[in-house]
Amino acid sequence: MHDLSKHHKELEENGYTIVENLIDTDFIDELVKDVERLELMLDRSPDNNRFEGNRTTRTYNLLAHGEKWQHIPVQPQVLELVEGVLGEQCLVSSLASISLAPGETAQVIHADDQVQPIVKPHVATVCNSMWALTDFTEENGATRVVPGSHLWQNPDYFGDQSDIETIPAEMPKGSVLIWHGSTWHGGGANTTTGQTRIGVAMNYCAGFIRQQENQHLGIPPEIIKTFSPELRQLCGFGMYRGLTGNIEKHSPAHLLYGDPEETQLWDYDPIEPK
Repeated sequence: MHDLSKHHKELEENGYTIVENLIDTDFIDELVKDVERLELMLDRSPDNNRFEGNRTTRTYNLLAHGEKWQHIPVQPQVLELVEGVLGEQCLVSSLASISLAPGETAQVIHADDQVQPIVKPHVATVCNSMWALTDFTEENGATRVVPGSHLWQNPDYFGDQSDIETIPAEMPKGSVLIWHGSTWHGGGANTTTGQTRIGVAMNYCAGFIRQQENQHLGIPPEIIKTFSPELRQLCGFGMYRGLTGNIEKHSPAHLLYGDPEETQLWDYDPIEPK
């Protein structure tokens, strides 16, 4: 069992943390094989744009593509750290694999919540993670982060970035990088000749924020039926604080799948939120 106290502190102070060797390597190997299977089956290829890269292959909506992906959003240590940033009842925002091939250039440094028109710094709305399915090194394009940038006041995301200092989030296979949504970061350049850096971006948002991927329409109902109640709640089939997302005072998951309701609408006091 990992002691997460220092990681909570690093997230608060630096805006990111790395939990090394968290995930069983046998499971990591299964995920790598499935990433390769999906890239072939879905005929995935680089998107060829400035933000997502010219030699980077991404596979989205992974919860719709196999039971093994259901274990990722509910990983207890990662979820504890994410909830430490976002609070309870956060949501799955998106789940995608990222294969960064040799020759890829460095991604534009950005913050994952910069699309939200909110004065910064602000209450956390996004908290994301990167699972290392291979070793992440500076040479093969490890994610680069800007420590403390989650505390910057109203930064200029589209200005000159030449003076922004980044550090590579190097980590061994099976580790997980977790960062505050306001932390500046970006994929590094892969300068190797034969190493494809593979990661899984497991992204979360607060329960009151719209998800990046539409989980309700993107995942077939017959697959959602196989999810655990916890995962259905994370995907947005529950209610936030017993209020937001209700249907006739009940959660969607209760009506569709008979899931228990932890908080009823009538137990929630909007004047004195829990």
